[in-house]
Amino acid sequence: MARQIHFTKMHGCGNNYIYVYLPDNPIDNLPEASIKWSRQNFGVGSDGLITIEKSEVADFKMRIFNNDGSEAMMCGNGVRCCGKFVRDHHLTEKSEVTFETLAGIKTLQLFEGEDGLVNSARVDMGEPQIDENLTSVDGRTGTSVSMGNPHFVIFVDDVNTINLEDVGPKLEHNKVFPNRCNIEFATILPDGKIRMRVWERGSGITMACGTGACATSVAATHTKRTGNINTIIMDGGSLVIEWNKDGHIYMTGPAETVFEGTICI
Repeated sequence: MARQIHFTKMHGCGNNYIYVYLPDNPIDNLPEASIKWSRQNFGVGSDGLITIEKSEVADFKMRIFNNDGSEAMMCGNGVRCCGKFVRDHHLTEKSEVTFETLAGIKTLQLFEGEDGLVNSARVDMGEPQIDENLTSVDGRTGTSVSMGNPHFVIFVDDVNTINLEDVGPKLEHNKVFPNRCNIEFATILPDGKIRMRVWERGSGITMACGTGACATSVAATHTKRTGNINTIIMDGGSLVIEWNKDGHIYMTGPAETVFEGTICI
C-alpha cells in the first residue's frame, strides 16, 4: 500500500533541498529517496534531501543527502532552512536552536519577519581548518579549507570566464582529494565584496553553498585579500560571513519556504 511522505521544499540563496521531518515521515532508504526525488522533471527537483529528527545531544539532528545519494557532512544553507522549519512548524519556540550534524553541533540564532515566520538566521559554523600543505591542484593555486567538509578556493580575475561544468568535476575528483572536494572560484570585486561560484561535491553546480561561502571568506582573509567580514555574492544570493575573534565563523543569510507537498512511496 502506498504511503504518503509530507515534505517542504526550501532554499537558502537558491540552494534548494527537500526537507522531511522523519519522526512523522519515516523513510527506509534515504540515499535512494534523495536520488529519485531530486530529479528535475521526474521528481520534486532539488540539490538533495535533508532530514530533521530528534537528537540526544542537541535540539535536533539534520542529515544531508546530495542528489547523487551521497551523504554530506554539513550544509550552511541547509541548516538555516532547518532552523526555519522547526520554528515555523512549531517544533520549538526557541529563538536559538542547536542542530547535531556530521560536522558537529551548530548553534543558530533565528530572526523573524513581520509575518511571524523565520526569514533568516545567524549560524556559528565553528572554527575553520586550513591545510597549508595543499596550495595547488591540477596547476591551479588555491586555499584548502575545511568547514567540517572539504573546500578548495581558487581566486581568479573573473569567475564568469570559468567553465565550471568542465573544470568542477575534474577538481572534485582529483586524486589529492581522497573523499572528493567542494570547489569554489572567487573574484574580489571593486567594492570589496566577493563574487563566488561553486561546484558542490555530490551535487554539481548549485546556486549557492553556505559552507563554500564560509571557506571563501576564510581564504580571502587568510591570504590578506580582505578583512574578517565579507559579503559573498553567489548565483542565488548573498551571505555575510564573519571570522570572529573567538576563532569561529559566523554566517548570516536568508531561509525561505518554496512550497509543501506529499510524495507517495
